[in-house]
Amino acid sequence: MKKAKGENVRSPRGETAKKNRIGNPLDFIAEDHMREREVCALIDRLVDLVAISAEERATILDFLQEQLPHHLQDEQIDLFPMMLERCDPEEEIDKVIDRLTSDHGHAIADAPAVVALIKAQGRELTPEASTVLTEFARHARRHLVLENAIILPIARTRLTKEDLRIMKDHMQERRGLDATEEI
Repeated sequence: MKKAKGENVRSPRGETAKKNRIGNPLDFIAEDHMREREVCALIDRLVDLVAISAEERATILDFLQEQLPHHLQDEQIDLFPMMLERCDPEEEIDKVIDRLTSDHGHAIADAPAVVALIKAQGRELTPEASTVLTEFARHARRHLVLENAIILPIARTRLTKEDLRIMKDHMQERRGLDATEEI
């Protein structure tokens, strides 16, 4: 379900947002975090045996299969290395980034199983399937707390305009957007 360049994307909140409308890459990452939290809420509903619509299911799948891989690359390839370069060693940001990098590895490894369970939704969840979904959402939320409370605030003070320009260019390249387009 790949979206065409600049195509509207339905967020879990039901809002339609253009993928290429956010100018600041840190704001774009923060919005990805909000979408991830909303996807976790939809997963919780599935585990609680609350029916979700086909559109909500498509939202979860789009996020896990299309948006999450780009988001993780945005952080691993650009944000985290820039943070390591800009922060002082005594700030120990490397320890936080090591933890987040490990979390990213788990997300990449666990997402296919979650996608398979979401695609099979309609059948009653086994206790094992419920555990997989619950743990994925719990792990994602814990991860987002670190990124939103520590990484993004520090990034907003440490990264330079040039860092943000480079990050934005790379984010656009990953998404197949023109360098002249706004993310």
